[in-house]
Amino acid sequence: MKREQDRIGRDLLAHLKANARASTALLARELGLSRSAVQERIARLERDGVIAGYTVRLGEETTQNRLQAIVRFTMDPKHTSEVVKNLRRIPEAEACFSVSGAFDLVVFVSAGSAVRLHQVLQDFGEMPGVERTTSSIVLVTEFDHR
Repeated sequence: MKREQDRIGRDLLAHLKANARASTALLARELGLSRSAVQERIARLERDGVIAGYTVRLGEETTQNRLQAIVRFTMDPKHTSEVVKNLRRIPEAEACFSVSGAFDLVVFVSAGSAVRLHQVLQDFGEMPGVERTTSSIVLVTEFDHR
């Protein structure tokens, strides 16, 4: 059963999104709870699937020399699952979203060089079922709360 998060649950999630490595002692102090209460809440959030896992966010030093692009796909709907399957195999394709509106998919791409980005974009356009792609190069990331 899906539960609505209370204020403490939302605050705990916000703290963990900012720093998933924060100790339970620190979280307990910041939330005004006991360590065991924080541990129980985290365990419940994991068990309920609210917290699906933990990850590493790369620092700006690591990502600043990479070219990032947002690629919008128009395609034959019969080929969506095949295209998504092919996109999963391309390491530069970091995220893929099915969207409503004029486009069918939006893909976030990060490449180590202009040459590699060009090749990835060409590969996208050659996939069976892809009718058209439109790309925008990211100049500056103003914020990213993911």
